[in-house]
Amino acid sequence: MSHVLTRASEPSGVWSETRLVKECLSGNEEAWSLLIEKYKALIYSIPVKYGLPADEAADVFQATCLELLARLPELREPRALPKWLMQVAHHQCYRWKQQQRRIVSRDADPDLPVPETPAVAESLVQQTQEEQMLREATASLTAQCRRLVELLFFETPARPYAEVAAELGLAVGSIGFTRQKCMQRLRRRLDELGFR
Repeated sequence: MSHVLTRASEPSGVWSETRLVKECLSGNEEAWSLLIEKYKALIYSIPVKYGLPADEAADVFQATCLELLARLPELREPRALPKWLMQVAHHQCYRWKQQQRRIVSRDADPDLPVPETPAVAESLVQQTQEEQMLREATASLTAQCRRLVELLFFETPARPYAEVAAELGLAVGSIGFTRQKCMQRLRRRLDELGFR
């Protein structure tokens, strides 16, 4: 008997890693889609930080997803999935960078030793984890709060309150109060996720 998920009724932002992993391991294709949807920004953020071109970033994304497919049954702690995905993506990026260096340097000196893979930089992992927590917390907000946060904090330059109010169908005078309520909800969700 196959499980059926409805995106409209249960968005991936509210599914725990434990539930997603369990559903994926039971063969639920929709759960795989939700899992990839939930973590695609996290995975893509790694090659972007490495400065990889778009086609190479797509290759890193694909390699990371294939590794996830192959090794998900070995995952002992589903809550560790975001960090594991970051480490796999970092490793893929590092391999790509090393491959590019080897192509250049081996032409000049074929006897160079192959360098070891360094440990993932903890600060970069922490930053990426925090970005993922922010994405998850924002996704858990109501549609109006989510859009308000996007308009006020994620657009450059930030939009004036008059434009924000017009887009959301609110009075200009209520934007500050609405923003405060939305930020309180966002902070609570970030606290629940362990954001520092």
